[in-house]
Amino acid sequence: MTRATPGRLWKYVCGPLRLTAYFRAPGDGRGRPQIPAAALVWALVIGQILRECSFHGVEALVRSPARRALRVARSFGDDTLAYFTERLEPEPTRTALAATVRQAKRNKAFGHWIGLALDGTAAGHGQAEGCALCHPVRDAKDQVIGYLHHFTMISVVGTGLALPFDVESYGPGDSEYVAGQRLLARAITRVGPRFADDVVVDGEFATAPFLHVASDLGLPVVARLKNNLPTLLAAAAARFTAQPPTLPLDDGGEHIELWDADDFDPWATLRWPTVRVLRYRQHQRQGAVVEAYWLTDLPPQRVSSRLLYRFAKSRWEIENAGFNDGKTRHGMAHLTHHHANSLLVGWLLTILALTIERLYRLRYLHRGRHRPVTAIAFVRALRLSLCPPRRSAPAAAPG
Repeated sequence: MTRATPGRLWKYVCGPLRLTAYFRAPGDGRGRPQIPAAALVWALVIGQILRECSFHGVEALVRSPARRALRVARSFGDDTLAYFTERLEPEPTRTALAATVRQAKRNKAFGHWIGLALDGTAAGHGQAEGCALCHPVRDAKDQVIGYLHHFTMISVVGTGLALPFDVESYGPGDSEYVAGQRLLARAITRVGPRFADDVVVDGEFATAPFLHVASDLGLPVVARLKNNLPTLLAAAAARFTAQPPTLPLDDGGEHIELWDADDFDPWATLRWPTVRVLRYRQHQRQGAVVEAYWLTDLPPQRVSSRLLYRFAKSRWEIENAGFNDGKTRHGMAHLTHHHANSLLVGWLLTILALTIERLYRLRYLHRGRHRPVTAIAFVRALRLSLCPPRRSAPAAAPG
């Protein structure tokens, strides 16, 4: 691996990713800024890449001798970051994220088929209500025992490189389902209608309004089929149970059975002429058997059963490489500063850091035939680069 340093990462951000204009003008809403917005935004991004997710952690970095190696122009405190993120406009960061994944496509970072995944999660548990995004958490007696915050996220999937590039927060009275429709429409507007080839979602989004929104945007949908569509699920189960698999296949040593048919009747409010349903039965190495049903408007002439199965399984990328990675390694579930705009900006900067890190580590550094650098090895290399080598003491003159 080429020696990884924050300086080289910064050159990549300004060069191949073309994000110089964003860092110069990230949407600073402060009236009389004393510290450049570029220094604060880059400190938050490089702090996330180094897995320093709290404002106190970023403050410790920029007030240490490592500040110069981090390419941060000024030192500052955690209260500065709180004040800054309360006033930072989220739209420039959203625009930068969309531009980054578009640039990645131009740079041939993806394969020929690009999928999107959309899903929601909860984060930021607190004991007291502190912002407009707080959702009350109730116990069995309907007593409020705390508060959570919710958002939906959209990510590139199915390409070997999961890249989240937008989030939509929502407060009480709103829902993941409605926020997901807003998020999908905004994301496609920013990246363009020809950027992706499909969107994969969980069963909560398998409703006529969401499917129509996706169709109007020019996106085929691959959605989990669950009990919220009982008639279609029962019809598919009755037919496939009485038939042998359409296609058996081996997937990494696991036996997969597929059933596939494209002539199921749509429900009353769905304007599709027919519905295609895929059933898979996965025999895992440990002996467990996993079964699931999926619906889509992708025709079999365009997408085979084998490929449709890959699309369905790609939904787990937003769970594993999005929410799980973000929460366990990058503090996505942590209340860095309990303010609605600060939370939204924090989530956006977290996924910007994830996207930059993955493109740099898995595409820019992974050239040739060597193995890609693991995330933890990359973080260690960056941290080691922050410590300048000590000068050895001059040898004593011979007596």
